[in-house]
Amino acid sequence: ISTVGFMIGTGGSAVVAIKLGEGERKKANEYFSMLIYILIGAGIIVAVTAFLFMRPIAYAIGATEDMIEYCVLYGRILCVSLTGFMLQIAFQSFFIVAEKPELSLKMSLLSGITNVILDYLFIVVFDWGLAGAGAATAVGELLGGIGPSIYFSRENNSLLRLGKTRFYGNVLLKTCTNGSSELMTNI
Repeated sequence: ISTVGFMIGTGGSAVVAIKLGEGERKKANEYFSMLIYILIGAGIIVAVTAFLFMRPIAYAIGATEDMIEYCVLYGRILCVSLTGFMLQIAFQSFFIVAEKPELSLKMSLLSGITNVILDYLFIVVFDWGLAGAGAATAVGELLGGIGPSIYFSRENNSLLRLGKTRFYGNVLLKTCTNGSSELMTNI
């Protein structure tokens, strides 16, 4: 599911970069905004659906009776951060288009380091076990998605900014077409 973030990020960054190269910054930001909003909507829908159907999903991918409760617990915790993770992946490509590749690296490091520190804290110190591991991962993923969302929503010194947009079906189709190879590679 997070592979959709790769598809939107790689495919969308190409479409947005072309508009920036043509000198149409306003249109590039409209496309960028639309793609991020679609990704948020898709992430929420998939996360809620996966949360509700986690048990049959776990069985379908091979969970046994001995592990089903652990799978459902961990899976549902990660559903909370799924949209954030999808955004984090997409923003990695958009940071490069925005001429801020260092922010992509910093957000990835911040997210990963947060996960490692919280793993220790939640599992070893608080003794939360598997739930702690899931919570640490979820916090890291949310940080990786929300941080860039805040950055691009406010005044910044990059080429991109989230704002008002409308639906551009042709742009979504082009994004999905451009990003489909990345989607398939990650699947």
